[in-house]
Amino acid sequence: MGDTTKVGDLRENPADDGSFVMSQLARAMVQLRVRVRQGSTRVRVGFWPIILVSVAASLSYGLSLWFLGHTYPFFAPVCVWICLGFSTDRSMRRVAELGIGVTVGVGLGELIVHRIGVGVLQIGLVLALSALVARFIDRGALLTTQAGVQAIVIVGLPMAATGGGFGRWTDALVGAAVAFLVAAFTPSDLRRRPRRIGGEGLIELARTFEAVAHGVRSGDPSDREAALLRGRASEPALDEWQAVTREALENSRVTASGRKYREELVSIGRSSVLVDRTMRTVRVIARRALSLPTGPVVDQLAGLLDDLAEATRDLAEAVASGRDPRRARARIAAVAAAADPGALGSGDWQVQSLILILRSAIVDLQEAAGATPEQAREALAPM
Repeated sequence: MGDTTKVGDLRENPADDGSFVMSQLARAMVQLRVRVRQGSTRVRVGFWPIILVSVAASLSYGLSLWFLGHTYPFFAPVCVWICLGFSTDRSMRRVAELGIGVTVGVGLGELIVHRIGVGVLQIGLVLALSALVARFIDRGALLTTQAGVQAIVIVGLPMAATGGGFGRWTDALVGAAVAFLVAAFTPSDLRRRPRRIGGEGLIELARTFEAVAHGVRSGDPSDREAALLRGRASEPALDEWQAVTREALENSRVTASGRKYREELVSIGRSSVLVDRTMRTVRVIARRALSLPTGPVVDQLAGLLDDLAEATRDLAEAVASGRDPRRARARIAAVAAAADPGALGSGDWQVQSLILILRSAIVDLQEAAGATPEQAREALAPM
């Protein structure tokens, strides 16, 4: 009976059914527009890198075809595509790892095929041998993976499909060389990734400041525990910032366009270390705040943390956009001038000790924003 009533209701109110269909269509159209917009953005970002790698693949194919006389230089463009891909962030180390991995795999595959032929045992043998040689050459996972894959391809594919002979190894060598030269001499802004990831890391620090302030103010043990967990969970973002900056610095030594960015990359690397140190100090504060009582004095500490969070967000925007963090520096200096344990923590030794610890984080953050060590210390409230 219940089902019959529902069918009857639908028949008596066809407008309801129609409005439901229209709402679904409207939702689908919104999702479609979003997907089209996102897809257009991806195409716009990837257009020139893809055009460049396509030209490089054709060039490597032509070099093997015309100058080396290979009839089927299959591995030359394959190696270029594997090494360069379609990303604008082309790490020289990554390109080198992939290029060496492909050439090692192809070379060992050729050797196995010429010595003992192809077959079930040869596949396993060439994979083990190429992976072990790659591990000996370098620690990079990409190098080892590509060495194994290409060795399997060489043994698994019929020679007739790719031309056969040691020409396949020289084709891979040509492709790797072209990819490395393209990566080294095409203009690219090595600051882009360190800036973006630095901004993300600083946002994590700001959120940690806010979480600790909320926990301190509320007095809820679960809030305080959540703040400590957030601080610990934010560590990978800051580790990635340091790793990406180190990689960019390495690339700046070997790329034609990277030398002009070296000074700024050194500054970004220094900031990443200082921000990581700040986060470690904030985690100490979050841990000690677990047993902190509530009250007006504690609220003053929470206010300092909130002010630091706002200043850190300003710093995140400046780092991500590459502009001078003058405003963030001024806001951090204002917090430093207010961080007086005698005035804010009067009568509560726990709050005073936390403000003392916080002063260390303020100095590090001020230096990360571009202040000298002397300027950062002078900005602190005298004790």
